[in-house]
Amino acid sequence: MARDYYEILGVSRDADKEEIKQAYRRLARKYHPDVNKEPGAEERFKEINRAYEVLSEPEIRERYNRFGEAGVSGAAAGYQDVGDMGGFADIFESIFSGFAGGMGGPTQRRRNGPVRGDDLRLDLKLDFREAVFGGEKEIRISHLETCDTCGGSGAKSGTRPRTCSTCSGSGQVRRVTRTPFGSFTQVSTCPTCNGTGMVIEDKCDACDGKGTNQVAKKLKITIPAGVDNGTRLRISQEGDAGQRGGPPGDLYVYLFVNEDEEFHRDGINILSEIKISYLQAILGCRLEVETVDGLVELIIPAGTQPNTVMKLENRGVPRLGNPVSRGDHMLTVLIDIPNKVTPEERELLEKLAKIKGDRTGKGGLEGFLGNLFKS
Repeated sequence: MARDYYEILGVSRDADKEEIKQAYRRLARKYHPDVNKEPGAEERFKEINRAYEVLSEPEIRERYNRFGEAGVSGAAAGYQDVGDMGGFADIFESIFSGFAGGMGGPTQRRRNGPVRGDDLRLDLKLDFREAVFGGEKEIRISHLETCDTCGGSGAKSGTRPRTCSTCSGSGQVRRVTRTPFGSFTQVSTCPTCNGTGMVIEDKCDACDGKGTNQVAKKLKITIPAGVDNGTRLRISQEGDAGQRGGPPGDLYVYLFVNEDEEFHRDGINILSEIKISYLQAILGCRLEVETVDGLVELIIPAGTQPNTVMKLENRGVPRLGNPVSRGDHMLTVLIDIPNKVTPEERELLEKLAKIKGDRTGKGGLEGFLGNLFKS
């Protein structure tokens, strides 16, 4: 039985085109026969190619989603017309630019078009209450920005880059070797233009011909209420600047929450402990307890037992994406039984023990108090 194509590429069924392309690149690089000599690598590589051929073409992917392998038998997604084939070849060449042969090598690819900038990552630590309630946070980043002087061209004012004469603007040079078994074509990055396809004769003084400058800046970002360890925020277009008119990348902020001495988190619930005296446990009481919202009154019922968990509704963490809905604050009641009592306290406790008919004496008081919390 044929394996599921989504499983082969390791992507979910709702993966977008870019995710599928990235998964294919990663796996094709790993299992290409010119790289991987392990048994079964070639078959795995063919399987990966077939999965990408089907899932990269929207119409054929739709048929596969509806009918499975039977719906795409004989179809060669990615090779339906010249345009599709070019896209597939570009991906293949970007992975194996040094391997080509047999039928004349991969399709030539121009390297001087717009290139999207790199994404950046920033790790940000938050206090417990900042994660609970969110709010504005100022961060400092350093990223590449398009040079204001040359507009990203890298060329001095009044000049512009020219097409590389070595590679005719393709960014690649090819070397063909003839053998008794056919022609072998090796493709490599053009040494003159470094793969850009363009040569800058007079470099911009502000960026030294790079077209970008490293810039440090401050940003104010909004932390949503209810974030937790590992929550990722995407700040659009605050990554590195693109090249040759390409869009900038994004900034990804990964959040980490500092531990709190008093509160702990369990999903959207907050956990803490409260210690009361044995008399408060026996007789009941009203106390003010600390929550993330401040002090809140808590009623301790008479006869409360050790480790009883009491709930303060809607005093927990707001649900991420729906801050109106909150979890609860769960308080574990700890009862403080004294190791020593005053003579007056002992006299009163012994009277109480006599009323209950409990035996007392040396070591008996602790037993009496223990019995109180069992009854």
